[in-house]
Amino acid sequence: MTTDESKTDTAYEAALNEHYGATDLGDEILDALEAAGKDVDTLTREDIASFDEFHIRGLEATREVANLAEVEDHARILDVGCGIGGPARTLASEFGCDVVGIDVVEEYCRAATLFTDRVGLTDNVRFQHGNALDLPFADEEFDVVWFEHTLLNIEAKGVAIEEAGRVLRPGGTLTLYEICAGPGDEPVFPVPWASDGSLSYLDPPEKLREIVLDRGFDEAAWRDVTGPSLEWFRNVVESMQSRPADAPPPLGLNLLMGAETPIKAANVVRNLEEERIVVVQGVYERIG
Repeated sequence: MTTDESKTDTAYEAALNEHYGATDLGDEILDALEAAGKDVDTLTREDIASFDEFHIRGLEATREVANLAEVEDHARILDVGCGIGGPARTLASEFGCDVVGIDVVEEYCRAATLFTDRVGLTDNVRFQHGNALDLPFADEEFDVVWFEHTLLNIEAKGVAIEEAGRVLRPGGTLTLYEICAGPGDEPVFPVPWASDGSLSYLDPPEKLREIVLDRGFDEAAWRDVTGPSLEWFRNVVESMQSRPADAPPPLGLNLLMGAETPIKAANVVRNLEEERIVVVQGVYERIG
């Protein structure tokens, strides 16, 4: 990503929107839910749980990171790269937080707003379009800034972390749940976050830690969760392979990843097995 450190790259934003932002995504998902027998006028979080959290290990991982970060009731959280809003809704409904989600993909923001309204969480969660490199918020506005599988699409990670620090109150918390470069060869594509290397920006874990620590944060927790991530994705692939050929499409991550879902999932397993990628969680405190 070629970017001035004070500006975002509109061409790159367009590429991300092309990769992630299927037209009328929310309506397409509603149609799939209705075809599966769900009452789309009275949806619950359970109805959309199978695809709601677009990251490895889904809801389980969001709960895990929130507990690791000791997220407090009534905390004001900024979810950067919020996708269709699953983590934000989890943080609001299960941890009592007030959450703002932001994403560079406009269709994700629309779908996130739609499903938040359908499950009755609009009083605690809202979404807006925006870029992690130029957050449209005032200084020291949030208690927590939350990244889940977001930095993997950002080359200028230092700028993103500086922006996170700017909008955090002193002593506020930065959480990371990210895919990093492993010690093996380059990743095999396509994968959920990129069809090829042009959208994939993975740093080794130690480089990511260095970026954060050099920008005014203290490390409170760090752990490698590659093992459970591999087990989870193996189960995903096995479930896909065991489905009868004439079975209707599942209500799963295929709704977000499209026709290439099987190959993308298989490539994630291969990348994890061959140590081309690793998965980490980190919690940091803003100094000052």
